[in-house]
Formats: sequence, C-alpha cells, structure tokens
Amino acid sequence: MSEVVTQLSDSLYAIFQSETFVLLNTVDQESGGPTSSAISWVYAVDRSKLRLALDHRSRLVGNLKANPRVTVTVFGQETIYAINGHIEVVQDPLDGVPFNMCCFDIHIDAVRNALFYGAQLVSPPEYAKVYDQRAADMLDRQVFDAMKKA
Repeated sequence: MSEVVTQLSDSLYAIFQSETFVLLNTVDQESGGPTSSAISWVYAVDRSKLRLALDHRSRLVGNLKANPRVTVTVFGQETIYAINGHIEVVQDPLDGVPFNMCCFDIHIDAVRNALFYGAQLVSPPEYAKVYDQRAADMLDRQVFDAMKKA
C-alpha cells in the first residue's frame, strides 16, 4: 500500500499559481448526493491549502457550509489529480469584490492520481471566456487580489 500524499507536488503547486479551472465536487445539501461544478477562482496558498471564491448565488456555498468535505479534480501534467480535503470559511462576504462572494480554504487531506491505469493525459483541457475579455480580466484581478488579502 502506498503512502498517502497530503501536499501538492511542485508541478501541482505551479498549476495553482496561475489561472486554471478545476472541478469542485461537493455533497448536495438537498439530495445528499454528489455534485460537480467547474470553477476557476482557485489558487494554492501553500502546498497544503487551496483557496477559492464562490458567488453567493451558487448552490456550492450552501453545500460547503452544510458539509465541509470536498474533492477538487485538476488536470495536471500528463494525469488527472483528485485532491481531497475539508473546507473552512475564510471571509464571508469577501471584501473588495463587486458582488457578494464567499472565500473558502481547502485544507488538503490527500492528493491522488485519478486517471485510470495505463493512460496518460495528452493535453489539459482549455477554456475561453465568451464575454467581454476586458471586463473578465478586471473581475478576475479583483477576485484574486481580494482572495490573497483574505
């Protein structure tokens, strides 16, 4: 049995130092079942903690406050990682952003390779913002700056 990794590797830490998207897996507060949503306001505070911000209109805020257990799925170098952890509210509402948001920290419990045996990720998926790029860049800057101050 292999040892459980509880911190981000150098390559994963580097991924979380610039804008990336992840799948945030939570427990739905109403159904009790699993749910998954793509988010991009996430970065690594250090190798054992991720920070994320969510719009209060998102169901995820209620899910996380009701059940702090999460899994973050991230597309890394040649593989996919599942990062298991537990959530803590850092700032609610998040100061310095133009709408009501909540800032959370994920304390990492385990980092696992989640790609099936014998496979290698050829390239990570890419996304494009399809609204006003200038407005998107400005909002991203505001949110990340506020998250770093929280």
